[in-house]
Amino acid sequence: MHIEPGLISSIKLTAAGVTAVGVMGYYAKALLLQPTLILRTLAAALFLTLFMQSVSMSVGPSELHFLGAMPLYLLLGFIPTLFGFALGLLLQGLLFDPADMMNLAANSLSLILPLIALHYTIGQKIAAGGISRLAILKLDAVFYAGVTGMVGFWLILSGTATPFAAWAAFASSYLVIVMIEPLLTYATIRLMKRHEQRPLLGNLFAIRSLKVAS
Repeated sequence: MHIEPGLISSIKLTAAGVTAVGVMGYYAKALLLQPTLILRTLAAALFLTLFMQSVSMSVGPSELHFLGAMPLYLLLGFIPTLFGFALGLLLQGLLFDPADMMNLAANSLSLILPLIALHYTIGQKIAAGGISRLAILKLDAVFYAGVTGMVGFWLILSGTATPFAAWAAFASSYLVIVMIEPLLTYATIRLMKRHEQRPLLGNLFAIRSLKVAS
């Protein structure tokens, strides 16, 4: 979901930066009032960076990454995942791909805005009703549809002619992630539920509040 450097003008990147700061500023109070969420945010950032480096390949005008978005969202929570996306992309850019720093704000919004849309539509309802393989599949489908849609949005704004087939190839590549990630998410949650009384797991992850459906 990284937009290739040079596709977006500096003016539009500045606008993306202002938007990203505004969105994160809106949620900053909720983060700062709960120190536990700060620890979870740092964990989300670290996990995201490691996940992205585990699977990273160029597909069309962008890149295919394994993001682990639903494990982060369900196990660490909405606010930590939101800030973890931005911090994780920053960490990944600083350590592994300095060229991606140019598009940090745009890439952050490509993850943050779909997460917000997911959380306020089906995310909270599914988390409260019980986690199942089908429920996680729905979450992944909505989230990654939003991510690929955001990449298309940036390509439209870029002013550079990008064939629709190139974007479609990128978007379809995430079907593999949508098929695999729900299984990994469900298995991870079931495993962690067995050990939810351990202090480290119970304090760092929101595993005790999750309901797992059969």
